[in-house]
Amino acid sequence: MEGTKPVNKKLAAALSGGAVLVLALSGCGGDDGNDKLDSWAKQVCDAVQPQAKKIESANAAIQKETSDNSTPEDVQKTDAQAFQDMSDAYKAIGTAVNKAGAPDVENGEKKQQDAVKELNSISASYASLKKQVDGLDTKDQGKFADGLKDIATELDKLSQSGNDALRNLEEGEVGQAMAQQSSCKAATASAGATQS
Repeated sequence: MEGTKPVNKKLAAALSGGAVLVLALSGCGGDDGNDKLDSWAKQVCDAVQPQAKKIESANAAIQKETSDNSTPEDVQKTDAQAFQDMSDAYKAIGTAVNKAGAPDVENGEKKQQDAVKELNSISASYASLKKQVDGLDTKDQGKFADGLKDIATELDKLSQSGNDALRNLEEGEVGQAMAQQSSCKAATASAGATQS
């Protein structure tokens, strides 16, 4: 089973990059300066936190497969489920940001719409990665490892691209409103640690 282990490690490393952006969103609240913005931040964060946990669990499941002596079938099953969970989570976050409406800041509506578009696009990317994993040949160790390698490359791209609209959404007052909360500070700190 050695063939798939290094590749799955690469998969796990690529994945942890992708989970970072949600962690940044998972804390919330604000200062007393803008009640509208505070309630917006609270609404988004309350919805995001369970999804961030879902993404972390999916991440952990893939990490665990790299340490176990897993068969290609196990790896396929775990990875497919993890990608499905991530796809669902990003979609749910997109829905939450959409439902919350535009934050009460300059260009709030554009920032919100861009972030929703990006979250839905990330969700679609994970759904397509799940299809790719489902289609891998578990009977042929070499082919399976090659297939995983391709998926790891895609994941890597996914974790590096995008995220701009979300960063945009969190700039300025929105970011300040979120940063007031200790849960947000903790989440952002761990996200920073993951990135380095």
